[in-house]
Amino acid sequence: MKKIQTEKVTKGTQNCPVCGTRLSENATRCLVCGTMLDGTAGAKKEHPIDSKRIPVVKVSLGAIIGVGILMLALIAVIVVLVISQARAGTPAAVATEMPTQTATPTITATPTNTPTLQPEATWTPLPPIDYIVKANETCSDIAAQFRVSVQSIILANNLSTECMLSEGRSIKVPQPTLTPSPVPSATPEAIGIAADICTNTVSIVVSSSDTLQGIALNYNVAMKDIQDFNKLTDTIIRQGQTLIIPLCDRLPTPGPTLTPTPLPPYPAPNLLLPRSGAAFSATDETVTLQWAAVAALRSGEVYRVKIQDLTSVEEKILVQYVTDTKFIIPVTFRPTDGNPHIIQWSVTVARQINQDNKNPIYEEAGATSAFRVFSWIGTGVQATTAP
Repeated sequence: MKKIQTEKVTKGTQNCPVCGTRLSENATRCLVCGTMLDGTAGAKKEHPIDSKRIPVVKVSLGAIIGVGILMLALIAVIVVLVISQARAGTPAAVATEMPTQTATPTITATPTNTPTLQPEATWTPLPPIDYIVKANETCSDIAAQFRVSVQSIILANNLSTECMLSEGRSIKVPQPTLTPSPVPSATPEAIGIAADICTNTVSIVVSSSDTLQGIALNYNVAMKDIQDFNKLTDTIIRQGQTLIIPLCDRLPTPGPTLTPTPLPPYPAPNLLLPRSGAAFSATDETVTLQWAAVAALRSGEVYRVKIQDLTSVEEKILVQYVTDTKFIIPVTFRPTDGNPHIIQWSVTVARQINQDNKNPIYEEAGATSAFRVFSWIGTGVQATTAP
């Protein structure tokens, strides 16, 4: 009886083809591994292993981290050993290659006493002299009297290059600067001659009516001094002969001359027209300049008008002396091209200092006005004067 029951149970079961678990004959899926069954145990037995399924090896995260730490530690130990060996071998190699050098003591030179040079004595410049200009006295006269150059007087008083002076004006006359004596040479005679040479001289050409006595009186220099300076054996001079007058030997002026008290310098004239920045076109043939009178001018006093073309290629300056308070710029001063030119003008009072009315010589007798400018366009035609 027992055997029969066992055989019945065996016939109603099937085995899982994958894991071998005994299942019921009607089971469609393995309860252990989950393999799907097709209902026939015999077919499963012929293919016990599924070729499409690959076994999976699972490794825990802790094992991976442990292996990584172990590898890093091993690499660190190797690097430390290599560096320590390299450091240990370097001093030995240097010790064998570089020989020991014995330091040689440096010999220091003992400083010697340097003699201190005494500074050379220098001349202290002397202060200028206050001087009152006399009647008809020029810069050359003053320079010859004080044995200085005309240029030094111009610089000391901020004068123009003409060095115009007015009677009664107070100026500064610089005193000559003392210079050390030159080093003596082998020719002492030449030194004596050079020391006596006058540097303040004027050169003249003898005319047919000139005499040596007249020239001496004109320049207030002794005839003997003119003869010695020009190496003349007598007092005879000829027409066309060039004489050099040593102004250093001028005779002193015999006493003061009574002259009228000069007027104080006039103020700067006030310019009226044209206004600064005015523009004149090509149709304007002339331009009239006007200014206010500073006072009633005396005999020999005039207004000095200076006009300059600032944009001209060549220097173009016009200076005129008038007694009126206006001046018409002549057509000859008008620009000849078609471009606008900048014209600058100013006015000051001047006084005649000589007696020749045909060739008068003027000096400034007051302050110069402020500069004014205006533009003027030419017609492009060369200006011509009327016959």
